[in-house]
Amino acid sequence: MALKIRLARGGTKKRPFYRIVIADVRSPRDGRFIERIGTYDPMLPKDGQRVTLNEERARHWLDNGAKPTDRVLRFLADAGILTRPARNNPQKALPGKKAQERIDAAKQAEEEAAAKAAEAAAAPAEEAPAEEASAE
Repeated sequence: MALKIRLARGGTKKRPFYRIVIADVRSPRDGRFIERIGTYDPMLPKDGQRVTLNEERARHWLDNGAKPTDRVLRFLADAGILTRPARNNPQKALPGKKAQERIDAAKQAEEEAAAKAAEAAAAPAEEAPAEEASAE
């Protein structure tokens, strides 16, 4: 039986409250679970008692093969039970495909406008020496 340490949602609409539970992976999110080992209340301030966790039971279930979800792994890392590997996604900050196309089109339009302005500035400069030569 594959076990997960995960969150089961409770509370009312727009007022979430989560229980940290040990559950079979085949069970529904808010359905049957084996044991409740803590709570998570995201409505409380971060410096308050947002997370309560029975660390002894969490260690017991981790030793018996339970795998935590990403959010629960954060709680366990804060408690010093597990270490959470650092993540690095340099592609996250890049704009999407359509936005990149719009940026490229805007750059191309700016370059064309700058080229036309350079041609317009160069054209009178070329004509001016020719006029002076004919005047002499």
